[in-house]
Amino acid sequence: MEKVTSDISGLQVQDESTADRKLLIAIDFGTTFSGVAWAQTRRPDVQSVIIQWPDATTGGLEGVSSDKVPTELRYEHGECKWGFQVDDYGLRHQWFKLDLDPSQSRGISDLSRQFPDQHALPPGYSASSEKLCTDYLAALRSHTEKVLKFKLPSSILRSTPIEYIITVPAVWSDSAQAKTRACAERAGMGKGLQIISEPEAAAIYALHAMDPHSIQVGDTFVLCDAGGGTVDLISYTVTELKPILKVAEAANGSGRLCGSTFLNRIFQKFIVNKLSLNEEWDEEVVEDAMKRFDLVTKKAFRGSANEEFIIPVPGLADDAAQSVRRGKFKMSGADVKKIFDPVVDEVVALVRGQIAATNKKVKAVLMVGGFGQNAYLRETIRASIDSGIEVMQPPNGWTAVVRGALMKGLSQLEPETERVKVASRSARKHYGTEIMSKYDSSKHRKDTSWWDDYDGELKVFDMSWFITKGSPVTEDRAFIRKYHKVWKVSDGPRQTVAQDILEYSDPDDKGAPIYKEGSAVKHLARLTADLSCIPVGELTQKMGKDGLMYYVIYYEIEMTYYSAETKYALVYKSVKYASVTAEYV
Repeated sequence: MEKVTSDISGLQVQDESTADRKLLIAIDFGTTFSGVAWAQTRRPDVQSVIIQWPDATTGGLEGVSSDKVPTELRYEHGECKWGFQVDDYGLRHQWFKLDLDPSQSRGISDLSRQFPDQHALPPGYSASSEKLCTDYLAALRSHTEKVLKFKLPSSILRSTPIEYIITVPAVWSDSAQAKTRACAERAGMGKGLQIISEPEAAAIYALHAMDPHSIQVGDTFVLCDAGGGTVDLISYTVTELKPILKVAEAANGSGRLCGSTFLNRIFQKFIVNKLSLNEEWDEEVVEDAMKRFDLVTKKAFRGSANEEFIIPVPGLADDAAQSVRRGKFKMSGADVKKIFDPVVDEVVALVRGQIAATNKKVKAVLMVGGFGQNAYLRETIRASIDSGIEVMQPPNGWTAVVRGALMKGLSQLEPETERVKVASRSARKHYGTEIMSKYDSSKHRKDTSWWDDYDGELKVFDMSWFITKGSPVTEDRAFIRKYHKVWKVSDGPRQTVAQDILEYSDPDDKGAPIYKEGSAVKHLARLTADLSCIPVGELTQKMGKDGLMYYVIYYEIEMTYYSAETKYALVYKSVKYASVTAEYV
């Protein structure tokens, strides 16, 4: 991987004592909160989560202590404020990460439409999603490297290459993955950064944290990463126990916008409707009530209608009818349940759907993420699924994603540290390219055929699918397909040869279409190989059936499927033109 010159290291010069040392920083780039963890390859067993963040008042490194930092921005007087520097008052940029993938608009739940954040800037704000993500990631990187100045000797920081790994949602499109990578690169994280899906990272940590004696080959687990904004799910079946735990995807990932932030938004609507007619009502009352609900009430709620919660409403006049006395509002468990149920119901539906999608006997549902630690959510899921399925909350649930991402990144750099390996994944779409094929009356329409002078036969343009949706794919094996292009010598040599990569989501699981035209097949990327440096005399020429001479170019397409991205390469005469030149749309 490419070495990154950072703020803390200056020019990195390696000697023999540090030649095999690297510093890996994992970024859980979340919708509402983000986390950072780091480790050295020399000491992979020592893995640290950053818990120090600057706030709005001190401006130092240690203003707030938290496992994560809000994914929020505000631009004031030419300055970019981020995380805890953004106070509770005034408008702010939030949820901008989701704008990187407009294709996921179908995942926007009714909750997000019914309960918008009153302090969020509306859609169409001047800053693009790419700029917002880049600025936020740059602030996160800069802060992380400042913190590391106090964690490691300066001699180590000057001489140790830094590499990054960043997480993305399981349902992220290839285009969104490419945008995320581009934002991270512009933020100073280097071109060699790794990308991993959020639920896969969480699964790696959660399975590693489980008692190994409780896991058997054939066990299937559903991982539910319930965060502040999104809830992502994925399932794995254990395939091997030794020498390391290996798992295979049991179903495609799923997810929606139904995280715990919506509890806050529903509560805000509730408290405004309930008390806004009080003559002493103002916005500060809302903020104080929201803080209490967020920090105490929603974490303590167990689901009983008999529970009671005290919400501070300073300054409001006593009102026995509205349960307000001495600046406090008494909230019943029944009212809290009404706030929880619309959100919890959506999560339960996702969990049940993921269990059904595995078509297997599921051993346990593993709950991670901040919302995943909620007792009412846990018990509601437990009551809504088969009694034989356990519902478990692994330790460090809120930081499981960033911890798992760090474990994955370390295993890529130091394979001997790997403890949990995803042996195969389930392809989320059909991937292929359009080719010329010999006309076959049993599957092709006659009106799509045309006469090919070179081969002297009827041809059609149809699809060649090299990966089909749902098929198992691994990082260890590239899919390779051979192709060729033909054109008349009289037309002159070409400077390039290009191949379009196409995708089909197949939402109804009816199978991939034969033709690109008239279907929902989408253009994904274009791979281009440079032929300008090849002498014309070295280009292969063959005579066609029509007696004319043709150039014939033989090449291969390689496709490798990773945790959260797919890489392509076009190979011509043993030269690999890598996917970094692909043009995503």
